[in-house]
Amino acid sequence: MTQHAQPVIDLHIIARTGDKILLSQRGGSYGYGRWHLPSGKLDPGEALTEGAARELMEETGLTVEPGDLSLVHVVHHKQDAGRIGFFFLATQWSGEPDNREPGKCLALEWHTVHDLPEDFIEYPLEGLHGYLDGEKTLTEHGWT
Repeated sequence: MTQHAQPVIDLHIIARTGDKILLSQRGGSYGYGRWHLPSGKLDPGEALTEGAARELMEETGLTVEPGDLSLVHVVHHKQDAGRIGFFFLATQWSGEPDNREPGKCLALEWHTVHDLPEDFIEYPLEGLHGYLDGEKTLTEHGWT
């Protein structure tokens, strides 16, 4: 039996209050200095919403109940064996944003959906636009 490489499962969280969303400025080697949504990888044996809630807490200190997250978009991104990004909307949480991973994140800032930074990493931006446009639920990024 031939084994195939499995895509990485990414979890992106759109923490939104009114027309503002919380963005993180990357501090790691991937996309250094560029903007991104709070995100991370799904752990083995973990439910998608539990992983998204965990990642939001680990990166920003915001606590959200997994049941309060809504799946709003999916991106299949062409990179290595592929990445599948699930984009969740959070509109209620407890706590205030705090940079909990200063080695990976340079800053956390609120930006309006009408004035996003120009230096946004393309893959998460595709998912954010997919959610904001509301025209479709799946984006295949980089495959054509």
